[in-house]
Amino acid sequence: MSFEYRKPSKESHHNDACTYGVQMSTSEEVEVKMSFEDLRKRARQLESEIDVKLVSFSKIAASYGSSSAAINTNPESVSLLSGDQMYETISVELEQLLTALTDINERMNNCPHGSSVATIHTLQRHRDILQDYTHEFQRTNNTIKSRREREQLLGTGRNGGKSLAGLSRRDLYLKESEHLVNSEGLVDEQITIAMDTRDHLKTQRQTFKMIQTKVNDLSNRFPMVNSLMTKINIRKRRDSLILGTATMNT
Repeated sequence: MSFEYRKPSKESHHNDACTYGVQMSTSEEVEVKMSFEDLRKRARQLESEIDVKLVSFSKIAASYGSSSAAINTNPESVSLLSGDQMYETISVELEQLLTALTDINERMNNCPHGSSVATIHTLQRHRDILQDYTHEFQRTNNTIKSRREREQLLGTGRNGGKSLAGLSRRDLYLKESEHLVNSEGLVDEQITIAMDTRDHLKTQRQTFKMIQTKVNDLSNRFPMVNSLMTKINIRKRRDSLILGTATMNT
């Protein structure tokens, strides 16, 4: 008997069970009341199925980028589906299972289950498992997508012929040439910035030299002023010493 999940109605929350909608194989919808423990068992069942699917999904990810993928060369595991078809099939199944597990977790959280520490810990544990499975699926899915794109670009995809491979290589060479041109432009830009900075530093150095020269000229033009300022400073230091000595004696 196959079934699909659907959200419960507003009247689905009861004291001893939660309404759980299922789609029967005969296309007849029925309302099934499931207790918290029933939902918990269903969650563990879905988690087990997802775990098995994720293992297969990881094997598909590992097969990409290898010229001798195990799923294609091992006679004991030859399937009528190609690697790409297997990827599409398992990814859809995993999305459906994750959606179902999310729905079950929400129903467990909405069911009257008390506020015991053990129950709260159980709910949190199921949420953590769902989060880990979701992250693992997304990570593996992104890995497969990136490897498929790379294989298509390099012309080493499972379904790529010679003409497609040659076209992919030409595209690769064109992109590489474009990258080199862009890199050359960036290097030229950095060199220009460095040269402008060097010129600016030279200008600042010349400005400081001019200021220092003017200060020296002023000092040479007014030697008497320098002498007077020196005497004033000496007088201040002497007065400070005298004042300090007088203060200590008193």
